[in-house]
Amino acid sequence: CHKSQNNRIIKVNEELTFFHKEVIDNLNSITGALLRMNRSIQTEGAFGTIKWNRNYKRLRRRGFDSVMLEFGLICCGFNLHKYHLKNQAALKAA
Repeated sequence: CHKSQNNRIIKVNEELTFFHKEVIDNLNSITGALLRMNRSIQTEGAFGTIKWNRNYKRLRRRGFDSVMLEFGLICCGFNLHKYHLKNQAALKAA
């Protein structure tokens, strides 16, 4: 692209067009629909809850082992909170 009004050239990237068509075909296939459906019910909701509702935005540790430990503790806390809410709901219903 350039600012000149003369001698403009438009090119179509055939390889990129082929890849786009392949991606659309894969997404619209039965397998693609099943993968999309499975992805929608996986753990992204839990990560969103941890990040937004629990206001956990940043890891405080450095190094792989420390990060894994910290995030494991965060996940344990998340699961314990779910367990507590489930028990409270059962007590309230009984």
